[in-house]
Amino acid sequence: MLEEYQEILTVDEACEVLRIGYNAMYELLSSGKLKAYRNGRVWRVPKVAVQDFILQRIKPKD
Repeated sequence: MLEEYQEILTVDEACEVLRIGYNAMYELLSSGKLKAYRNGRVWRVPKVAVQDFILQRIKPKD
């Protein structure tokens, strides 16, 4: 799913993968709903955190 991306994503890349805008992304980052870290003023998002975020939101079929 994310094979083409490096192990650490930029905010732009994470937005692209999750198909959300910057405001929604920064809300996820600041709330801690998406695990990431800051490198100075720049957010970095581990690929595994994006994968976990996606898997947590998949609802099982009844």
